[in-house]
Parts: sequence; structure tokens; C-alpha cells
Amino acid sequence: MRLTVFGASGGIGQEIVRQGLAAGHQVTAVVRDPARLPVTGEGLEVFTAGLDAPEALRPAVAGRDAVLSGLGPRGLKYAGIATTGTRAILRAMEAEGTRRFLAVSAAPLGPVPENETFFLRYVGTPLVSRVLRKHYDDLRGMEDEMRRSATDWTAVRPPQLKDQPVTGTYRTAIGGNLRGGSKIGRADVAHAMLAMVGDPGTLKQAVGVAY
Repeated sequence: MRLTVFGASGGIGQEIVRQGLAAGHQVTAVVRDPARLPVTGEGLEVFTAGLDAPEALRPAVAGRDAVLSGLGPRGLKYAGIATTGTRAILRAMEAEGTRRFLAVSAAPLGPVPENETFFLRYVGTPLVSRVLRKHYDDLRGMEDEMRRSATDWTAVRPPQLKDQPVTGTYRTAIGGNLRGGSKIGRADVAHAMLAMVGDPGTLKQAVGVAY
């Protein structure tokens, strides 16, 4: 497949690029600063661009089988980048007729499972949601942009992210979150996103993913 990855220099973005190349895909990595992308390999194209103008992004998404995004604020002062950046990506995709789009969101945007553990229901999730309110507001705006778009989108909602090797062993829940799902590795989020590219059951859905 021909894939384009936005946020390719971030933790999940790098993993999508790395695993995509290992699977034999042609990968276009979109970055502001190529020096921040340590991944190399046959089949990799690095596309340097900002996210202010959809027109500038059209060559990066034209003719692709799927576009995957790991965009998100590195800190609270960067809140807003997921919404504005995704809006530009989606406009570029619509202009080029590229349909499949997957983006990293966050578990707190989804419903709390009815049988959730006491700690996550009444302590962990509410606390994190308050502390990172601006971050999650940004991701809500991003998901709204996806729903309004003409693309076949999927919002992937992981809980707390960890840096650890890919396992390929995790749970998913279409339209909801997972009981006790408090952590997952960035590499496994990337693995899940690549697996969802060709899964019609995830089209126009938010999907929870966790260990």
C-alpha cells in the first residue's frame, strides 16, 4: 500500500513509519523538520511541510491508499494543533479524492464502560480529564472535523501511552472503551492503526485500544 503519515516525527508517528516500511509499504512521512525523523529505509519518502495550507499538502496525500495521523500537542501550550492540522489534512484529502483516514485520539473522549473498575471510573479518568482538559478539547475538535469530512475516517482512542516494544497483543472496542484498559505502548497503537487500515468495521468509528 501507499501510505502517508502525519506527525511522523512523534512517538506513534515514528512507529507507524517504521512498521509500515517493515511490512513492505511505500510510506510518505510528513514532517516540519526532517532532522527529527530518525527512521530510514527503502520505500520511505520524506515530505517537508507545515500544516497551515491544505493546498501545500495535496501532493503528500494524492493517490494514497490511506493517510494516518499521529498529530497531537506535545504540551498544553500547543493545544489546538490536532484540530487545525487535521482540518488542513482532510481538506487536502477531499480535494484529491483520497478516502481512508486514521488518527490518534484518546480514551477519555469515549464512554466509560458500565463495568469499569472503581478507580478508573471515579478517580483516574476524571482526574486525567481535568488536568488535560485543553488537550482533550483539541482532540474533540479533531474528531468533529473528521465526522464532518467526506473521508472514511477512524479515530483510534488509546489510554495512557508507554514506550515499549510492539507486542501485537492488545484489545480493541469499536465505539467504546475497554474495561481496565489503562495503558498501551505507542508501538502497539501504531500496529493497531496499520491493522485497521483495511478493516471495514472501523470505518467512521471511534475505536478504543488498550492492553
